[in-house]
Amino acid sequence: MSDDGKGLDGDRIRARAEAMGLLQPGQAADEAKLFDFIFQPGFSTAAEVTQLSGRGVGMDVVKTEVGEIGGRIEIQSQPGQGSTFRLYLPLTLAVTQTLLVRVGSHLYAVPSTMIEQVKEMKEKALAAVREKGEVEWQGNRYPFHFLPHLLGDLEAVPEAHRQYWVLLLRSGSQRVGVLVDELRGNQEVVVKNIGAQLARVVGIAGATVLGDGKVVLILNPVALASRTTVSHAHAAVPAMLAPVIADAVSQPTVMVVDDSLTVRKITSRLLMREGYQVILAKDGVDALEQLVEVTPDVILSDIEMPRMDGFDLVRNLRADARLSRLPVIMITSRTADKHRNYALEIGANHYLGKPYDEAELLGLVAGYCKK
Repeated sequence: MSDDGKGLDGDRIRARAEAMGLLQPGQAADEAKLFDFIFQPGFSTAAEVTQLSGRGVGMDVVKTEVGEIGGRIEIQSQPGQGSTFRLYLPLTLAVTQTLLVRVGSHLYAVPSTMIEQVKEMKEKALAAVREKGEVEWQGNRYPFHFLPHLLGDLEAVPEAHRQYWVLLLRSGSQRVGVLVDELRGNQEVVVKNIGAQLARVVGIAGATVLGDGKVVLILNPVALASRTTVSHAHAAVPAMLAPVIADAVSQPTVMVVDDSLTVRKITSRLLMREGYQVILAKDGVDALEQLVEVTPDVILSDIEMPRMDGFDLVRNLRADARLSRLPVIMITSRTADKHRNYALEIGANHYLGKPYDEAELLGLVAGYCKK
């Protein structure tokens, strides 16, 4: 913090220090030592006390607070030009508000101060944005990108959803619109030192450790976009997004319904490696809501889920004329014969116990998708 005032008056500081008994008359003291006296309780060179100054408590409070968290203060002052105060704080104690986002199997944090708006878009609206290469909002234009592309993963494709999330970000005069797969909510995080190597990488503002021990990078997508040429960025996004919003005929689609985030991640990665488009749902209600707008080739469903379990999901599917023939593979830790028989009785096509054999699952999916 700097000002353009008269600077610190060393002679007046020395006189006040001697008057308070902090310095002996004639005792040698360099500039740094003299400046340090302004942090003493009750120390002030003001000629009179006002509501704003003269009580000698402001700088004392600053020094105490900074010292308690392991920081330090440095002062530079030039007579007639002004003073500069530099506060050094440990990076591991810097706290910031972020929005946690997921793309694929990776979790990232984006500083909340950069976010101007979060837009929810249907496939048609997203297709228009993709074609145009930018998002327009309140008269401003935001160049459009898929976050993994900014990180160098040009082969990544977004997950298929009923709706998509685009972050409209601003840093200074620069703006960018970033597509992500999922929003995980706002979270206050402690910024950790990422080391000399990563600190030099453009677009990485730091890292944090979540409550479950997972290390998450704090990104600056605007800085990431600035290092990508406009022509390259706009050419890459439409090409990579096309498979996601294409008709399901061109790419077999599998819906995974499970309340476990870990299971959804593992199963989706397995299926995506085999070339399937994957739709994720966290329970039966979520699945039915998405099935209003999209019809997959096959559903992989857990049984025990909140709001609506797998059995109720199958019953609802079989009662719907449009979805009555949709294949359903139940995957659950319930291995008793009564559960298996009941699932098949109400209309499930197949029943797999956990842990399942990957080859068997892929074989069933391929058969139902007629791949």
